[in-house]
Amino acid sequence: QVQLVESGGGLVQPGGSLRLSCAASRFTLDYYTIGWFRQAPGKEREGVSCISGDDGRTYYADSVKGRFTISMDNAKNTVFLQMNSLKPEDTAVYYCAANIPPWATIEVVAKGVWGQGTQVTVSS
Repeated sequence: QVQLVESGGGLVQPGGSLRLSCAASRFTLDYYTIGWFRQAPGKEREGVSCISGDDGRTYYADSVKGRFTISMDNAKNTVFLQMNSLKPEDTAVYYCAANIPPWATIEVVAKGVWGQGTQVTVSS
């Protein structure tokens, strides 16, 4: 059974940084688009960023552009989300998801395989 496992969440002060990881097992991310999503209590799910497992092209939502960086280690079959200059409004459960083809819109990625999520809390 294909699986995605997120890690790296936690509590951080405003202005701080966190690095989330999304490790895939039983399938190779090279052939997928991998995305990060978040959902805060009472709010709709938001597609934050995605990356092509083939050529590394990326997409960012306007709300995180310039603060978050998505990257991929193909050898480790893992995708990362480096989050800098964090704000209280970034507080949410963060999920990764993956879907074919190797470059797809964030909406298509949302219809693929999902991880279980990791909590990020930005608070002083």
